[in-house]
Amino acid sequence: MIVKNEAAGILRAQEILKPIMIHTPLAPSNILSAEKQGDIYLKLENLQRTGSFKARGAYYKLASLTDQEKQRGVIACSAGNHAQGVALAAKLLGINARIFMPTHAPNVKIDATRSYGATVVLAGETFDETKQYTLEAAALSGEIFISPFDDLKVIEGQGTIGLELLEDLSEIDNVIVPIGGGGLIAGIAVAIKTFRPEVKIIGVQTYQVHGMVRSIWQKKLVAKRDSATLADGCDVALAGELTYHLLKNRIDETVLVEEKMIEEAICYLALKEKVIAEGAGALSTAAILSGTIDHLLKGKKTAAIVSGGNIDFSLFKEII
Repeated sequence: MIVKNEAAGILRAQEILKPIMIHTPLAPSNILSAEKQGDIYLKLENLQRTGSFKARGAYYKLASLTDQEKQRGVIACSAGNHAQGVALAAKLLGINARIFMPTHAPNVKIDATRSYGATVVLAGETFDETKQYTLEAAALSGEIFISPFDDLKVIEGQGTIGLELLEDLSEIDNVIVPIGGGGLIAGIAVAIKTFRPEVKIIGVQTYQVHGMVRSIWQKKLVAKRDSATLADGCDVALAGELTYHLLKNRIDETVLVEEKMIEEAICYLALKEKVIAEGAGALSTAAILSGTIDHLLKGKKTAAIVSGGNIDFSLFKEII
C-alpha cells in the first residue's frame, strides 16, 4: 500500500481547519524541564473544540464529503472523543450523525455527543465490538462511515498538530504522542518527518492495550488487549492498516506505561501544571514521569501531546 503526498493533504487540511479549529497552546513546563534537564512543552489539545484533538480530523473528513454523501448522513463509532468531533462537525456542516459508543463510555462523553445534536447508540463492551455493530448498521442504512483513525482525511486533519508544533517550536527534537488506533501519531509523524526528518517520534501506549506498539515490534499488524485501561480513548486492540503503514517507518521509540503511572500523570497535570487531562491525554506525561526516556529528554526540546481533557468528574475526583 503506497500513499503519496501525505504532507500535501495535511497542508490542505490546515487551510480548511484554520477558521474552525483552535491553534492550541504549546505551554512550557518549568517543573518537568528542570527535572529532566531539557526543555519540555505541553501541546494542550485538551483546549481544542470538544476538548480533544479528534475534532480536527472529524471536521476535515466531513468537509471533504460530496454533497450526495452529506445527504446520506454519517455514522461513526467511538469511545467518546471521536464521537464528539463527528457530532460537532456534523452540526456545523448540517449533516445528520449517528454515533455508536461502548456501553461503558464515560457519561461526560455521551452527554456531550448528544448535546451537539447527534443520535447516540450504546452497543458493545469494547471499542472493537462497537465498531462491528457500527459497520453492520452502516451496511443497512447507507450512512457514510467515519473511521476514528483509519482514514486518510481523518489522519491528515490530526496531522495539522504537527504543523503547529513546527511553527511554534522550530528547533524541536522530540514529540511524544499517545497511541490508540494510530490516527493522531500517524498524522503528526507524517507532518513532522516530511519537514524535519531528524525529529524523534515517541509513541506511548499502556501495558493493558498496545496493539500498535506490538505491531511495530513484530513488523506486522497484530491485536493486543489484556484488559480495560484508564486511557479509554486509546482502548483499541487492533490499530488501523493505514495508520500502521504510515507509522511503521516513522516511529523512533515506543513506551509502555502502567495504569498507576497514568493516574500519577493525571494528578501531576492537574495539581502542578493546572491542566485537566483524561487518561489517554495523560499518556505522554506518564511516559515522561516514568523515567524510561530520560536519555532522550536531557538537553533536548520535547513536546508532549495532551490529547484530551474529557474525564468524568467522579473518576477525576477519585484519582485526585
